[in-house]
Amino acid sequence: MTVISQVILKADDELRYPSSGELKNIKDFLQTGSQRMRIVTTLAENEKKIVQEATKQLWQKRPDFIAPGGNAFGERQRALCIRDYGWYLRLVTYGVLAGDKEPIEKIGLIGVREMYNSLGVPVPGMVEAIGCLKKASLDLLNAEDAAEASPYFDYVIQSMS
Repeated sequence: MTVISQVILKADDELRYPSSGELKNIKDFLQTGSQRMRIVTTLAENEKKIVQEATKQLWQKRPDFIAPGGNAFGERQRALCIRDYGWYLRLVTYGVLAGDKEPIEKIGLIGVREMYNSLGVPVPGMVEAIGCLKKASLDLLNAEDAAEASPYFDYVIQSMS
C-alpha cells in the first residue's frame, strides 16, 4: 500500500484530516516519484541482463549448484531457478515503486522459507542468489538510485535468512 493510501485510510479510520506530519510524508513520497520510476524502469528494462549476470555470478561462486546432484542440475532445474530470480527482481521493483516493503511481504515472502524447504531447495543458496541479483541490479544504477533500491533487496535477503 502506498504512503498516500496509508495516510488516507488511517485518517479516515480516525475520522480526522491528515496531520501535517502525514502530509509531509506524502510530499516526500511524491518528490521521490521520479527517482523510483527511474529505478523501476532500469531494472525492468534490464531484467534479462540482470538475471543472466546474477546467474553467472552464482554459478561461479557455487558450481556445486549446477553439478550432478545440485539443485540447479539439468536444464529444467536451471530454468526454474532463473525463473525465480526474475520473479524476485520483479518483487523488488514493486517495493521500490510503492516506496514501501509491504508489497514484497504480502506478495512474495509469506511462507517462502517453508516453500523452499518443502521443495528441497537450500534457503541459504536462495539468499546467495538474491545477493547476486542485488549486485547485478545495483551495478546498473547510479549511486543515489542504488542506495534507494538496496534496502528492498536486503529486505528479501533478511526475510529468507
